[in-house]
Amino acid sequence: MTLDEIKALVVSVDPTAGHYDSAHTGSDAYTVWRERRLLGDMADDRHHGARSFAIDRFTKTEGDAIASALEAALEATPAVCFAHLTDYEADTGYIHHIFDCEAY
Repeated sequence: MTLDEIKALVVSVDPTAGHYDSAHTGSDAYTVWRERRLLGDMADDRHHGARSFAIDRFTKTEGDAIASALEAALEATPAVCFAHLTDYEADTGYIHHIFDCEAY
């Protein structure tokens, strides 16, 4: 999966999502995504599109519709494997949805 394909997947769910940062940081909810690393799938001295990436959804709302839609979109994408972790950041009041993904 290319970076453009990853971006298209994320912004299809949250059009305001940012790459690394968000203009909406500090609002009640925002999404950021970032690539993490190329995976070890190599042939002919180059990587073949396998990547690790993360999507972070910060929200102050339980049952956030965007977090649910991100999970559904990832689940519906056969090339993506992911883990969905949730954390609560007491100092900011954000529920932090962490989607730790690998795409091929």
